[in-house]
Order: sequence, then C-alpha cells, then structure tokens
Amino acid sequence: MASLKEVKGRINSINGTLKITSAMKMVASAKLHKAQGDIENMLPYERRLHHMLTNFLSSGQSVESPFIVKRDVRKIAIVVFASNSSLCGGFNANVIRHLQETVAEYAQAVRKDDILIYPVGRKVADAVKKMGYTPMGDYQHMSGKPNYKEASDLAEELIDRYLADEIQEVILLYNHFKSSSSQILTKEAYLPLDLSAEQKNQEGEDNTRKFHMEADYIIEPSAERVMQELLPKVLRLKIYTVLLDSAAAEHAARTMAMQIATDNANDLLQELTLLYNKSRQQAITNELLDIVGGTMA
Repeated sequence: MASLKEVKGRINSINGTLKITSAMKMVASAKLHKAQGDIENMLPYERRLHHMLTNFLSSGQSVESPFIVKRDVRKIAIVVFASNSSLCGGFNANVIRHLQETVAEYAQAVRKDDILIYPVGRKVADAVKKMGYTPMGDYQHMSGKPNYKEASDLAEELIDRYLADEIQEVILLYNHFKSSSSQILTKEAYLPLDLSAEQKNQEGEDNTRKFHMEADYIIEPSAERVMQELLPKVLRLKIYTVLLDSAAAEHAARTMAMQIATDNANDLLQELTLLYNKSRQQAITNELLDIVGGTMA
C-alpha cells in the first residue's frame, strides 16, 4: 500500500490537472457556442445556393461549364481540414487516417507527385510531411481563425488550377459538425461539381415533404452570365462553409474530450481520497495498538 505522503501527492497532482481540464472545457464550450452559431447560420445559405444551382442546371437550360465536366484524372488535389492543437480526442487522428486511406486509394491510379495536398491546420500539415508529401502552402492560420477572404483565396487558387487543367479533380476531407457529441468524417467532391449527388439529395428532401417543385426560371441577362457569376460564388462559399464546419467540429470534440478528462479525474480523485482515508485510518489504528501494547507491557 502506498504511503500517506505518496497518496497525498497524487491527490494534489490530480487536483491540479482537474482545474486545467475544467478550465479548458469552459473555454472550448464558449468557442463552440460561437462556432456553432456561425455554421448554423451559414450552412442553410450554402445548401440553398447548391439547390438553386442544381435546379438551374436541371431545368432544361443548355448551359456549358468547365466546372461540371468530368475529365481523365492525371493530377488530383486533396484539401484536408484539421486543427492546430491537440487535446481534442480523435478529431485530428481520424482526419489523418482518412487522408492516408484516400492517398493510398488514388496512388493506384496516379503517381505520387501528381497528388497535391492542401493541409489546413498544423497537425495535418505535420502528418503530410511525415507521409513524404510536400504541403501545397501554409494554411495553419485558417484553422485557428476562419475568415472568408482567406477561404476565398484558397478557392480561387483551386479554381484557377482546375481551369488551367493543372488538376482534374479536387477532394475535400473534413469533420462535419452534426451535434456537440457527434462529428462525421466527410469526403466530398469539390471539382468537378457532382450534380447527380445534389439532385439525389434534393429529391430525397422533396419526397420526404411529399411534393416536388419543378424548376422554372426566368433568366436575365442570359443563362451563361448567371452561370458565370453563380458557380464561382458557390465554390468560394463552399470552402468557407467547410472551414466553419471543421472549426465547430473541433471545438465540440475538444469540449467532449475535456469533459471526459474532467470526469475521469473526478473518479480517480474519489478513489485516491478513499485510499488516503483508509491508509490514514490504518495508520491511526496501528499507533493505538502500539500504545495499548506498550501500556499492557
């Protein structure tokens, strides 16, 4: 059995850890509240734009766009979103593992040099280097403080390279914020636009509501001009929305991780306190026995 001094030292140590995890949970919870509000305000708007785009393209308009044309893939870009810091459970590990699986999948079709990885977040940037790849830029600051300007710049780079045929496909990997206790690992096609998936999603929503609205648009000044303006906006907004989504998922994962750590510290503290009291009681009993034994002698 450990000595009273050792148990007391462990209790003090765990008390210190408990204060840290509890404070980190409160900070993460406050950040989650703001991030959750941001994504809940942005996500319906971004999804509605996607629905408008799908309706427009499925309304019988003869519109051609390079963003919806599938090409033979010679080079692929993967944009992966993680965090700059740890202590958020399996948030980073899950994304990194998914990235490794995705890279292994595409490595069978293209060369290693033809897989371009854009890491958003220090943890995934370090993982990319360990995998033997060179990150396509430094985007660590975007993970800590998402803003539309930087997200738009990243989207513009991807769009320009896609239009120049330097890359033929772009994939997004991130954690989708579903709730405070649930984050869903998500893989999405960014370019070219997967209109069939959008149509299926919208048809599912329409079937759930028991009605279907036919798309009927009056277009001014022209379908080509509307497509020219709408598509880049949707693509820029998508990167920003994913950035907000990943940030909310990160804060939710950290809040949950710190809550679990705090609960574990409380449980361990109770066990050590019980052990300390038993040890102290045993020590007092032994002293009393020694006194009684000395008196009888």
